[in-house]
Amino acid sequence: MRPNTSPVALRQARQHLLDSGQCPSGLVDERLARSWSRSMAAGLLPTGRPQAIDHPSSGTLRQVLASNPELLAHSRPVMEYLFEQVRHSQSVVVLADRRGMLMHTLGDPHFVDKAERVALTSGASWHEAHRGTNAIGTALAEACAVEVHGGEHFLERNNFLTCAASPILSATGELLGILDISGDYRNGHAHALGLVSTAARMIENRLLAATCKRNIRLHLHSAPEGIGSVAEGIVAVSADGWIVGANRVALAQLGLHAGDVGATLLERVLDVRMDDLLSHHKRRPQQPQALRTLQGALLFAQVQMDAAWVATPTRPAVATTAAPRQDALAQLDTGDARWRAAADKARRVVGKPIAVLVQGESGVGKEVFARALHASGPRRDAPFVAINCAAIPEHLIESELFGHVAGAFTGARKEGHLGRLREAHGGTLFLDEIGDMPLALQTRLLRVLQERSVTPVGASKAVPVDFALVCATHNQLMQAAEQGRFRQDLYYRINGLTVQLPALRERSDFVALLQRLLADLATEQGLGFEVQVAPDLLARLATYPWPGNLRQLANVLRTACAMLAEGEDTLGWEHMPDDLVQALTAAPTPTPAQTETTTPPTALNLQQLSQAAIDQALQAARGNMSQAARQLGISRQTLYRKLGGRTTH
Repeated sequence: MRPNTSPVALRQARQHLLDSGQCPSGLVDERLARSWSRSMAAGLLPTGRPQAIDHPSSGTLRQVLASNPELLAHSRPVMEYLFEQVRHSQSVVVLADRRGMLMHTLGDPHFVDKAERVALTSGASWHEAHRGTNAIGTALAEACAVEVHGGEHFLERNNFLTCAASPILSATGELLGILDISGDYRNGHAHALGLVSTAARMIENRLLAATCKRNIRLHLHSAPEGIGSVAEGIVAVSADGWIVGANRVALAQLGLHAGDVGATLLERVLDVRMDDLLSHHKRRPQQPQALRTLQGALLFAQVQMDAAWVATPTRPAVATTAAPRQDALAQLDTGDARWRAAADKARRVVGKPIAVLVQGESGVGKEVFARALHASGPRRDAPFVAINCAAIPEHLIESELFGHVAGAFTGARKEGHLGRLREAHGGTLFLDEIGDMPLALQTRLLRVLQERSVTPVGASKAVPVDFALVCATHNQLMQAAEQGRFRQDLYYRINGLTVQLPALRERSDFVALLQRLLADLATEQGLGFEVQVAPDLLARLATYPWPGNLRQLANVLRTACAMLAEGEDTLGWEHMPDDLVQALTAAPTPTPAQTETTTPPTALNLQQLSQAAIDQALQAARGNMSQAARQLGISRQTLYRKLGGRTTH
């Protein structure tokens, strides 16, 4: 509630409630007004006594305690820690069950007598219906953390109290109990609500770990250093990929509600597959891996599994939402929903006499997509012929496409030329940047597509051809057709199905995509080990707009891998080209949390950037070399070498 509500406003609101049965709006907080109204409806009067037995039978209390063993076990250590924070504020720390009965208290000796006079002791009920507006009962009713100060209590006999309470929720969002700090309103702790809310989260996290021992736990934070803190999100996942538990932070991070627990696959909220998640954990159990939510937010994740899970002899196969069959398109799928939708559409027409038009910015992988489409269809064993219509000189493009007979023109091959269209016979013809094809050749191509035959240059007889047609362009062909720069009839002929590939900056699977590229490059360069990217650098790479898209990213990674020194397996700022470092350091910071811990300075010198990152890591690790090396994503030997190099300058 509002601890700063004036006594005058409280008196006016209370009198209006007694006179009319309704609490006026504007005088007090809305939650306080609702609580007062509920207290009246329960038959309570401000000057009256509570409708509860202050000292219930010992049997009732024993029954409540026996029903909540885990809640009590995991709450007591946190309550002791919490009490140390408020020890000198004449307060009592209270744990209540889901019905408002007090189960355990820790009290300041100077305040215990006062607390006992109002039954703020184990066994008493502080449900709103019994004691009116109070932090415990109102937190139960409102299902959120609340603070009730002095005269905000409904019963006047409780006006000497100031109380702050927070619900404790299970891994599935079920209300388990309430944690409360109550004290004398003249000496209350200024940060009681924040303290009790944080302590409740600590209890929730302990309970989640205890109750989900047979599940995989994913610990999440926007910065790798945040993993393990009270601010981390925790998700419990079954072996087949279903989210079976989560704390409140994780639900907010993933855009979920408590009702989604048990009904949501992890892959529907994070761009990672369970087998990839576990594979990374097996190789590097202590290194957080960077993931993206389907909304594009960057999170660092660390897998934790108890021995009970690891020792399970058999586990069901991991469910995935990948493509229906592991064809070439599915092998390119790293989790982006838009890319996957394009692949699913194209897969439905492969093998059918329907031309496919692939659109997208330069560098998004249109030819790679086309090759995978070809390899996913019935023509996979026949030729795939790719022609870049923008790269062939205009005076040669006709003979290159349609071929020519011997002696057809000056400079023609003596043996003639088959032509790329006939080379694609039985397979797939891929026309890249078809929007740059001259209008005259567009007319001839249209005739080929209509008649399914080719007449080579200098020949008088047409030759039948059979190929699947895939075209690609970064231009808007419809607009070009309307402006007369592209034949409309050809546009409609090649536009049997149009798919749009997203730009790299628009994809939600950046991290998985980068990891796949690194794996390919490690094989290409014969590295013999898995290449990683330092977390702070990865966070910046993930937010860069990549004007050259996948082509640019692949080139950057290829060069960076070549820059790795012997013994290094992690790409850092020192491996990046200077122009990209300037662009990355000039870009907005990925998240506020990362600004404090992972953002490199804006200096342009690579060595300065590297040393600044080392200084940050050593400071954060308080000089612990192993911990600093882990934070930097490099070996301890590499860190020693870099420090040694600094001393020589």
